[in-house]
Amino acid sequence: MLTIRSSEQRRQLAEFVRALRQRLSPTEFGLATGSRRRTPGLRREEVAQLCGLSATWYTWIEQARDVSVSPTALARLAGVLRLGRAERAYLFELAGKRDPDQNRSDTDHLPSAALSCVETIQSPAYMLDRCWNARSWNARAERLFVGWLDQPGEANLLQFIFLQPSARALICEWEQRARRVAAEFRAACSAHLNDPSLRKLIERLHRESRDFARFWDEHGVLDREGGERTFNHPTDGFLRYQQVTFALAGYPDLKLTMLVRDRSKAGPGTNRGARLPPRSRQSR
Repeated sequence: MLTIRSSEQRRQLAEFVRALRQRLSPTEFGLATGSRRRTPGLRREEVAQLCGLSATWYTWIEQARDVSVSPTALARLAGVLRLGRAERAYLFELAGKRDPDQNRSDTDHLPSAALSCVETIQSPAYMLDRCWNARSWNARAERLFVGWLDQPGEANLLQFIFLQPSARALICEWEQRARRVAAEFRAACSAHLNDPSLRKLIERLHRESRDFARFWDEHGVLDREGGERTFNHPTDGFLRYQQVTFALAGYPDLKLTMLVRDRSKAGPGTNRGARLPPRSRQSR
């Protein structure tokens, strides 16, 4: 276990936990109330008991003492304090710890607005979840990514790049791009390597693609950054874009990627791709 990183973080954590404790009602936990109870909310020892923690240890947290705090103990504390998603993330950030429950994905029940926003984008756009499955995309993206978004079934970007022969023909400088994608995926999933879905995907790719196995075993780590993306489209010819990726507020596992025309280097094929009538389609 590591101690909390700085005195300011310890102070902020102490004030945060104290405020949360004081807003809780004893009756919510079946605790007696009466005229002798002068402490607002729960007492320190009550919180400690509910968490199964030492009362001394909990008191030291509220006193901003330099104590060892394990992720498991913080998770129990978050449960008793009934923290929302943002509050829980803030608690672990102040403590400088990784939330043991962060392997849970929040993308199973997405609001329709988060998915349908892709329709409004006037360039190829798609939304990826933690495993890089496309959860939503627009018609321009479907037209661009021949063999990926225009096919039935699960639309996984990594499976398309490494397992579909059409990807090698579509993506210019395929090996360079594929090596970077593997490094970007390693960086993106580093906090969730115990996620069974992720492990299953990595194992399948490692087993079925020699190129993925080679790139993955290089242990490259890169951010998913923007930059030029070029394609040899079977209908529209050579296409050049600039890739831009955003994280969705409230849904850290979701990434929205757009491919924007590079107007400084726009060619005829790029213009043709931009004139496609708007249409939306979500993953099937």
